[in-house]
Amino acid sequence: MIEVLEAAYQEEYKVWLRFNTGESGVADLKDLLLKYKVAAPLIDQNEFKKFYLDEWPTLAWPCGFDVAPETLYERVTGKRPDWQQSAMVHEAREDYK
Repeated sequence: MIEVLEAAYQEEYKVWLRFNTGESGVADLKDLLLKYKVAAPLIDQNEFKKFYLDEWPTLAWPCGFDVAPETLYERVTGKRPDWQQSAMVHEAREDYK
């Protein structure tokens, strides 16, 4: 399963990411912010910079927007995660059952 271990703001809508595969690089997320209504507050770069790693772990923001770790991995590396490394469905956390 792909996990984001570390994230650091770079510039504009770009974030440097390090994955549990050992790979790292920069992902530009601007197109995703424009695509999804829930991400609209993040067009303000001060809001964009408030990202954190959630429990999956992947990038998330206080407004409720998050990006799947597999999507981030593909943006950084240019390749899809191996099917053995990524889970298509996450099991629900105990507090959601």
